[in-house]
Amino acid sequence: MTHTLITGGAGFIGSHLAEALLACGDQVTVIDDLSTGRFENIEPLAQKPGFRFALETITNETVMDRLGSECDRILHLAAAVGVQLIVNDPVRTIETNVMGTEAVLRVARRYRKKVFLASTSEVYGKNDKVPFHEEDDGVFGATTITRWAYATSKALDEFLALAYFRSKSLPVVIGRFFNTIGPRQSAQYGMVIPRFVRQALSGEPITVYGDGKQTRCFCNVQDVVAAILLLLEHPGAEGQVFNIGSQEEIGMRALADMVKARTGSSSEIRAVPYDQVFDGGFEDMRRRVPDIHKIQQATGWSPKIPLAQTLDEIIAYFRGRPAA
Repeated sequence: MTHTLITGGAGFIGSHLAEALLACGDQVTVIDDLSTGRFENIEPLAQKPGFRFALETITNETVMDRLGSECDRILHLAAAVGVQLIVNDPVRTIETNVMGTEAVLRVARRYRKKVFLASTSEVYGKNDKVPFHEEDDGVFGATTITRWAYATSKALDEFLALAYFRSKSLPVVIGRFFNTIGPRQSAQYGMVIPRFVRQALSGEPITVYGDGKQTRCFCNVQDVVAAILLLLEHPGAEGQVFNIGSQEEIGMRALADMVKARTGSSSEIRAVPYDQVFDGGFEDMRRRVPDIHKIQQATGWSPKIPLAQTLDEIIAYFRGRPAA
């Protein structure tokens, strides 16, 4: 039986990973300080054999040392996430991402544990060469623009993880997520689809930031979990970076129309300028599309679940929850 430690395991992706690993027969330990994760995400797992939960921050060296010594591998998903949180609390973003990753890698090296590092498409920054390949440049904005604190902190995470691989022979795999979505994702920190769905179901205006022509590719969390599990079992993935995402591209206005139609909502769709939402001169990318040839060639993975099906799953999830 493999014992997997998931940092940030009470979060959206982490909770789905924990569920999948338990179903595969793994023993799973989750560490999460619940700053952005929610206990309700993992509450159904709490009574299952082989599951443990530690309510603690990953920068607690004593706790991480014990948990790291007991596990076989570490899936590092603990991070500050969401555009709203990043812009509103850049200190927390930088400290959580950089110091937290350093703590995880240090423990992993001490006990020779394999690490999967969850990274992000944000590391490509303002690069307009689409689709993004893993070896493409990151093009970041000025340090005076808070928007880029997250991107640069996650890029530093990658540099640090790859340095541990090259200099310390630590087995590390990096996955760059492109807009992972699904049930349990919160609208609290600016995630666009949960926000659209919540607004549509409550009859509020569906607010599209900017001109609505910016496009994204959304990938169902179950497809992402499948990709992570395949990469963990592939020895050639160590020391490598892989894009994980869908190539089904959609504009934000079209997405709002789609959410409105699938919820049967009477909400109006309202364009809102960025400067009415974010402080500090917000910058956004027009397109964000992954090149997924590398992970396809390595593992045979490709996303299976279409956006329409995922939206229906998210809508059903929000309909089954009390109004916030």
